[in-house]
Amino acid sequence: MDIIDSIKATISAELELFDKTFVAALETDNPILEGVYEYIYQRSGKRLRPTLAILSAKLMSSEVNMSTIHGAIALELLHTASLVHDDVIDNTFERRNSQSVNARWGNKVAVLSGDYMLAAALAQVALIGNIKMLHPISFVGQQLTDGELLQLNISQQSKISEAEYFRIIQRKTASLFSVCMEVGALSVHADSASIDHLKKYGEYLGFCFQIRDDIFDYYQNADIGKPTGNDVGDGKVTLPLIHALENAGQEEKKKIITWINFKKFSRENIDYITRFALKHGGVEYARSRMEEFREKAIRELDGFPDSIYKQALIDCVEFAVTRTK
Repeated sequence: MDIIDSIKATISAELELFDKTFVAALETDNPILEGVYEYIYQRSGKRLRPTLAILSAKLMSSEVNMSTIHGAIALELLHTASLVHDDVIDNTFERRNSQSVNARWGNKVAVLSGDYMLAAALAQVALIGNIKMLHPISFVGQQLTDGELLQLNISQQSKISEAEYFRIIQRKTASLFSVCMEVGALSVHADSASIDHLKKYGEYLGFCFQIRDDIFDYYQNADIGKPTGNDVGDGKVTLPLIHALENAGQEEKKKIITWINFKKFSRENIDYITRFALKHGGVEYARSRMEEFREKAIRELDGFPDSIYKQALIDCVEFAVTRTK
């Protein structure tokens, strides 16, 4: 049993209820939507975000309730819709070693399918009996869009700072992890101090997850469904390259910034940029920052009593920083 299966085993009954309710949330008599959602469901990832919401609730209470499940589904639908829309925006044709929705059905169906999922997320929100859960769910939808627009704006600039990078990933990735923890805790009426710690844990976990993803771009690994240099080829400047550019000589830095500005992303140039980031310590620096966030995430759990759910949350951090896909 690998680490993620071990984590999910602690909440297997709750995840089974989540899956049944999630499938029901997307029931439709439209054959196109039915085909899209079956395709997405069969290729879904590890369900990490609903797992976090449920673990957060279980950490604070022995029993979860349907508000926990509906909140987790709303967040998973928001996340999935954002991925479908992102693939259209980025003109991406592959996700998790399979065709993306836009590659298989075209941009129109992809956008409309994502829109339908957003509406389905609202329907789940309407079923939540806890009014305190509504704000974080709506807020994270704004954050995801804001992060995408920030990235689009910065991609048109000549350079990106480390601070700007973290602003983007806080909105695009970490905010959702944080809100999953918040929604889970709110669903069982946890106290505000505990919720604050769990939100911070989720944010730090999200940083670990995104930095690990960025590191993948600098190594050949077919398992992740993303070829080496994919981010670079899309004009996305991530932490390894940001650090390398800050530590390189002016001539080499100028050459790479020119390639980025004029989108000169031949295979040869992408390979050069990859080697450049490795040579100037960009990947090692990214690893060191990821380790900082790993320690911070685990520290946020110190005040909670030991339990299988606390250990599962610690294991989530270890999974984020050691995963190979």
